[in-house]
Amino acid sequence: MFLQYFGLTDNPFSIAPNPDYLYMSPRHKEALAHLTFGLRESGGFVMLTGEVGTGKTTVSRKLLQQLPDSTQVAMILNPTLSAIELLATVCDELNVETDPNQASLKYFTDKILQKLADNHNAGKNTVLMIDEAQHLLPEVLEQLRLLTNLETNREKLLKVVLIGQPELQQLLKRNELRQLAQRITARYHLLPLNADEVKAYVNHRLSVANGDISVFSAATVRTMYRVTAGIPRVINLLCDRAMTLAFTQQKPVVKKHLFLAAAEQILGEDVVQQRLRGQQTLIYAGIFFSALVGGYLWGMA
Repeated sequence: MFLQYFGLTDNPFSIAPNPDYLYMSPRHKEALAHLTFGLRESGGFVMLTGEVGTGKTTVSRKLLQQLPDSTQVAMILNPTLSAIELLATVCDELNVETDPNQASLKYFTDKILQKLADNHNAGKNTVLMIDEAQHLLPEVLEQLRLLTNLETNREKLLKVVLIGQPELQQLLKRNELRQLAQRITARYHLLPLNADEVKAYVNHRLSVANGDISVFSAATVRTMYRVTAGIPRVINLLCDRAMTLAFTQQKPVVKKHLFLAAAEQILGEDVVQQRLRGQQTLIYAGIFFSALVGGYLWGMA
């Protein structure tokens, strides 16, 4: 709706996972480095956690792009499965032919282990990537651990990437999963963007669509971080709505009041006001602390 008005060639704030708009902040690059290192180690699991919308999918897609061509990847996007359903899905993802009349844990496990051995003999690596892994049942995670038991003298034949929300960390602290937790060779918790990264993120996405950050006023960019808490998906939603409001009012620049109006429409007025008050509280606390320290130092002089 607003693309032609702002001279854009595409919608820069669509929440669709378009790789053209991939922005790797220093935090995302660090997360990617941890996962890449973990896959090179001899252990069976690596783990990436983060709040909703922080960019875990962005990191996982970049990881897939960097894997060697000799890697076969099995991707599971909906892990709310029983152990036998998960093994059957892994067989499908690895293109393993199975007999529907022999649906048992042992049957699927044997099929997968044979596939892992065949890939290894052919010089191929095998990676299983599971998104939304916080939904995995403990018995399913234990079954995954058993799959990683097949190994050579140097490495596991199956590497598993677990991607999930912070609840995944709590799940792996359960006593019955301690053996699996000990096999995680790399783990990273992805935090939201900081203020500078929010500005760079918005500028990057606009530049890909033949625009620049001058679409938003400086006050809007500062407010953007406070209201979105640095979560990329929320930034996309609010920027898209704010630019739509600016277009309907024929405003060439998205001013702060328009951005706040967009935020209230999507997040709710109470959430927006709470986040703004929270930021003000931090500022006042900082001023008070600075004055306190200054007074102390002056009194010591």
